[in-house]
Amino acid sequence: MTVSLAASLLNLVLGLELSAADKAAGNRFTLEGATCKPGPDGGLEIRIQHIEATALRLASGPFVLEIGHMVVHDLVAQIRTDAGVPRLDAVQAREVECTGLKLQGLVNMAPHVRKADDASLTPADAWRLDPLGQAEGTVRAQITDAHLLFDADVTVPIRHGQIDFNDATVEHVGPDSRMGISRLGLYVDAPNGRSYLYQFASAPLAGVEFEHRGALLGSWVSGRGTLQLQPFAESALRQGRDNLDPGLTAQARLLMARTGLSGEVRLGDGLLAMPGMQVHLQGRHEGANAIALHSKSAGRGLTADIASLSARDATATWKGAQLGFDALTGTLKVQLLVEGPPMRFVLELENAKLTKPRLAPH
Repeated sequence: MTVSLAASLLNLVLGLELSAADKAAGNRFTLEGATCKPGPDGGLEIRIQHIEATALRLASGPFVLEIGHMVVHDLVAQIRTDAGVPRLDAVQAREVECTGLKLQGLVNMAPHVRKADDASLTPADAWRLDPLGQAEGTVRAQITDAHLLFDADVTVPIRHGQIDFNDATVEHVGPDSRMGISRLGLYVDAPNGRSYLYQFASAPLAGVEFEHRGALLGSWVSGRGTLQLQPFAESALRQGRDNLDPGLTAQARLLMARTGLSGEVRLGDGLLAMPGMQVHLQGRHEGANAIALHSKSAGRGLTADIASLSARDATATWKGAQLGFDALTGTLKVQLLVEGPPMRFVLELENAKLTKPRLAPH
């Protein structure tokens, strides 16, 4: 298959621009076992036993997808004719294997994503983060040379999808500090007073139990509060914001530049959904979908590694096309990079295997 033919097909299907990931070597395609026969309603059915592609680069708007190597097994494409013009009606494969897949772009949520609770949108557009409801793990922060507050080691346990701030520790020289959550936001009570790391635009928020103060002890805090990750994150996303970190205080932004992060969080099974996309995570009991977090400077970005990704029953829409697959396994790395507003993301997928991927242009 020539590059020009491949480019015309991709532009026809998704409006993508095709080029070589390695301009010196160029991209390469090979086909084996191609057959064609009449299909239903006067169309055509094209079958290809084996497609292999190397060094692909696909671009659409702010997004760029690079594929190091891809093998497609047993592809079937249905072609229909509208007013004498052939159009791709549907395509499906038995299996796709790929390595060196890299997707990058800007984290700039479209209006229909930011306003996912808008009454004009269908229920399918609602945010669902079921795997957070069963999350288990620990997040640690190492604050160094923090002139604003203190040098400290912060440990935040996550149990059954919940953060109990009574169990969170903030250790440093001198009397230790405590974290908590009030109606104003997420705070640290340090020896020199209370400082807010994140301030809520409105309260109360879903999934939050705010701090309690003892009736007989005046201002003494008897309980630091709890935060349930799933309802809190879903509520925050449904509210919609023009950017992703509006509640961070100026003090917290300066502090994050001096803060390193690490941690391990094991997600549960269940549905992940956002407007236009949904997928089910699976394999928790086999150790799948465990996230390793790390960052030298939280103010500059964060990396999440999933050594064993396992998902099923995915559906998505893109420029009017319907996409999906039955199952996906692989190794995933996600980076969020703060290089100025807006943020940028880089997603890398290795040793990926997709079962029954499909596409239906509209």
